[in-house]
Amino acid sequence: MSSKLKNIFFVLVSILIGFVIAGVILKLGGFDPFEAYKIMFLGIFSKLSYVSYTIIKSTPIILTGLSVAFAFKTGLFNIGAEGQFIIGATATAYAGYFLNLPSYIQIPTILLIGVVAAGLWGGVAGFLKSRFGIHEVISTIMLNWIALYLQNYIVMLPGFRKPESEASFDINASGSITILENWKYSDAGVAFLDLHPLIGDFLRPPFNAGIFIAFLAALIIYYILNKTTMGYQLRAVGFNKHAAEYGGINVRKNMITAMFISGGLAGLAGSLHVMGVSKNIAILAATEGYGFDGIAVALIGGNSPLGCVLSGFLFGGLKYSGAKIQSAMEAPSEIISIMIGIIVFFMAIPKLFKILSELKLKKLSKLSKLQK
Repeated sequence: MSSKLKNIFFVLVSILIGFVIAGVILKLGGFDPFEAYKIMFLGIFSKLSYVSYTIIKSTPIILTGLSVAFAFKTGLFNIGAEGQFIIGATATAYAGYFLNLPSYIQIPTILLIGVVAAGLWGGVAGFLKSRFGIHEVISTIMLNWIALYLQNYIVMLPGFRKPESEASFDINASGSITILENWKYSDAGVAFLDLHPLIGDFLRPPFNAGIFIAFLAALIIYYILNKTTMGYQLRAVGFNKHAAEYGGINVRKNMITAMFISGGLAGLAGSLHVMGVSKNIAILAATEGYGFDGIAVALIGGNSPLGCVLSGFLFGGLKYSGAKIQSAMEAPSEIISIMIGIIVFFMAIPKLFKILSELKLKKLSKLSKLQK
């Protein structure tokens, strides 16, 4: 069996084990696991509006997963996707409110501003790693909190804060990427959707172009990593930075580049969320978790762009439908977090066995040398 097939097998087995153990926990809590999973399944597929909401929920998680996976591929551990998501959302919300250009200029402009701002935020961690040897795990964790409180500060700025609220003004309509946002509420749109209830049901949520941009981002990342010189250099640094440096690759430059791209992807998630769903930013008591979900998405997806897309949909579906078991049967929605943790745990076990077996082989090799 090839390594790719083995990885797919372990992912599927881990997901199955996650469902089984979560079901056992539900049963111990006095809930019927089969009824819970039925509610979750119908909560995604019984209506097109549920499918639409699942896609909306999955979009930012796919992109933060891509962000973390890209860093992994280049030998870096980006724990800062959460903060980069916040910076992307904040920059886009700010630019989207104060700029009011035609849509074909406004949309790419405020999107680019969010991506570049988050990329620079990620690049700070890359610079600290390459210049001073500060581990990116430490710096990105610290930058997450700085991003959170920086957003809260910006929300409260005069002229940007909506009066008598803890949120900013909405971005201008020219920056919205919600599909047919105005038309579906017009007389012509209402009449058409009344005649086509399935389409109307799908468009009722704020379905937006974000998912298509996420697909495009996954394709671009795949191309960069596998078909370009820059991708080769980034992966070479990830495999062995000392060998890469010996081969003439600028390791410091590639570290900064990797963290810039990784940060930009997480920022893209934040930008699309503002432009397609929330339309503003608000005071946050704590981080929303999109970046931390991205870590699990990247691990389950095997750090591949396609894997991140698929695992992102899995996460989006679990998180959206998992909330429904609480309202339908009063089962704790936290069971979804337990399930995700179990899946990640069992995925890590084969790697743990591999590490232990390698250590054992090294130990046996040393013993055999000493005996000789």
